[in-house]
Amino acid sequence: MERKQELKHQLSEFYSESKEVETGIVQDFGDEAESSYTKEFLLSLSDTERKKLALIDQALKRVETAEFSICQSCGVKISKKRLNVVPWAALCIVCQQKEEEEAS
Repeated sequence: MERKQELKHQLSEFYSESKEVETGIVQDFGDEAESSYTKEFLLSLSDTERKKLALIDQALKRVETAEFSICQSCGVKISKKRLNVVPWAALCIVCQQKEEEEAS
């Protein structure tokens, strides 16, 4: 829950910062490109944080249904060590590695 509140706060900050970056007031092409990149970077950060927030919400739902520490792919119990590092993890480390390999 604490991490969820932190992420909501970060999303709000990213949104505010992206609004501050105005591309219309720059004077040359280099400044405009830098400003555009900065704005895109800030918005991509909020996208990443939004995805993480969704993962946290899903983990909280799994807590309610007693599926929190169970791998959503193979049904094996997720290690406490993994959950301490990534409390919103939906997959055990083996399934996570397989998913990442398939995505590459």
